[in-house]
Amino acid sequence: MSEGNTLTLETTKGPVVIEMNPAVAPNHVAHIKKLVSEGFYDGIVFHRVIDGFMAQTGCPHGTGTGGSKYPNLKAEFNAEPHVRGTCSMARAQNPDSANSQFFICFGDAHFLDRQYTVWGKVTSGMENVDKIKRGEPVRDPDKIVTASLS
Repeated sequence: MSEGNTLTLETTKGPVVIEMNPAVAPNHVAHIKKLVSEGFYDGIVFHRVIDGFMAQTGCPHGTGTGGSKYPNLKAEFNAEPHVRGTCSMARAQNPDSANSQFFICFGDAHFLDRQYTVWGKVTSGMENVDKIKRGEPVRDPDKIVTASLS
């Protein structure tokens, strides 16, 4: 992976380090980098956390209904599998509706393969993802305190 593709989420449960993969989703990685550089993810909650499935974040309203000020992204579906630690974009029914929301898989979710854009993988701190408070919606949710690139 090239320089600048490491995303560190300082969460209320501890750090989560994600290696972004621009080779499979160049536009999504560029978009996330832009949002991180603007501080978009700082303070954003994990609003939808389903045990054994995934933890979702990236909604500025904390409800799953919002995105960034930028246009939605065109899908970049790829062959990367949805397994433990996979980082993938959330979207509405329209395949080209991903914007700022993403999720981290707790376990295998192969039924999502090639239907959601995988853009990275957790390389350390998965034990902290495991501690994130569950719920749909989550009461008093955990959050990303700061997001940074290196």
